[in-house]
Amino acid sequence: MSGGWRVVLVGGHESRQGGCLPELIGSGGAPVHAPGRDLQSALRPRHRLVAVPMTLGRDPDLPVVTAQTLRWAARDREPGDLLLAGPLGTTEHLVGWIRGAVTRTLRDLPGERAVLLVAPAAGPEPDADLFRVARLVWQYTPVRWVEVALSGGEPDVDEGVERCRRLGADDVVLVPASFVPAPRRADARTAGPLLGAASLAALIRQRAAEAERRWSRDGDDGLAPTAHGHGHGHAHEQGHEQDHGHLQEIPRRVMADMKGEESHVG
Repeated sequence: MSGGWRVVLVGGHESRQGGCLPELIGSGGAPVHAPGRDLQSALRPRHRLVAVPMTLGRDPDLPVVTAQTLRWAARDREPGDLLLAGPLGTTEHLVGWIRGAVTRTLRDLPGERAVLLVAPAAGPEPDADLFRVARLVWQYTPVRWVEVALSGGEPDVDEGVERCRRLGADDVVLVPASFVPAPRRADARTAGPLLGAASLAALIRQRAAEAERRWSRDGDDGLAPTAHGHGHGHAHEQGHEQDHGHLQEIPRRVMADMKGEESHVG
């Protein structure tokens, strides 16, 4: 419960429709729902709810479809009963969290090293965005290569590891670029989750609190339809306004993960 609102989490392709979130969040975490009918079922008891789209920035449609479901349910509800929070993170955060995971895993390890970012295949645009993320990680991380593998797509993990070896990597580190854990292999290292349970909980609380403050201050429930047609909804824009250039607003635990300092990964 956050203020007078219950918090629900909405998971898309970055979390296999929310399926891998309960294990990451731990017991006592907010309930998780997939967008669409699953989320609709959570709205039937008529509790006051604030929904947090669980995207790391590579699923801009998730806040949009979540808002659509909430708008439909809000037709016969009191204003402010249903709130849409900003997305959990942006791709800028994702780059920082990946860098932290790489630093923790490869600390003091000598040799030519390659990082293989692994995420579920999702479609041309989000998959292409993962290659952009990989380029930014490479730019700001002291490793020789940063490659991409798509679970259920191409290149897959086997192809990714083979490419890293052909390039000359002594060590290959598989790093999740989503909420889905990277696979474990005998021929590679595997980094843990990008964010531990404490960091996730802190960030979820912050997103919910921001939505509640926005409603109390401005009467804005976050459910307004998008004004443009390329998949970036009102809540997605809110998240970018809050986050671009304002990383100091992220809870201290999450900042530690981003900087590769003391890890809260369980």
